[in-house]
Amino acid sequence: MFIQQISRRRFLQTGLCGLAAGAGLSLPLLRESSSAWASTYLRPPGALGAAAFDAACIRCGLCVEACPYDTLRLFEFDGSTQSGTPYFVAREVPCEMCADIPCLHACPTGALDPGLEAIGDAEMGVAALSHPELCNSYVGNSFCDSCVRACPLQGRAISLAIGPTPMGGLFTPVVDPDVCTGCGKCEHDCIAAPAAIRVSPRHA
Repeated sequence: MFIQQISRRRFLQTGLCGLAAGAGLSLPLLRESSSAWASTYLRPPGALGAAAFDAACIRCGLCVEACPYDTLRLFEFDGSTQSGTPYFVAREVPCEMCADIPCLHACPTGALDPGLEAIGDAEMGVAALSHPELCNSYVGNSFCDSCVRACPLQGRAISLAIGPTPMGGLFTPVVDPDVCTGCGKCEHDCIAAPAAIRVSPRHA
């Protein structure tokens, strides 16, 4: 019975996508091209490892619909193993760390692990000062702590280390990878363009 329900949902979703394309309409579930995929995507909280996730996710889009912040998107249907799977781009719309994790509870197959009970334990990715030359505090252009202030785990996941930097600044954003959830709010709020601090996925 469960398999029949899943198959019917997947059939309906695929049918709706086809009808929308034929009618020149767009679904509320955003899709992205593969060119932006490899280096920028992050999985929803609780996502299993890459192989397990791809096997468990039925591309139903229910997690995307459940997200109250329009963070999640569906990868375009291009025949790859990621086709139709959910993701988000931190720089554009980060995860808002909902305490009740609605996307996870909407997942019918466990591709988003129901064992994740606290959003602070999520491991979507990990932030790092990947481009220090762009960081105002690191190069000494001005004092900036936008990444620290954006972090929902204040005083735990990211902090500013005080001391001279190799590039003439006095402050260095330092991330604790054991605490960082990869929500992407630091990358999103970084005032540098492009962002000096970026989030890498943990799901590879």
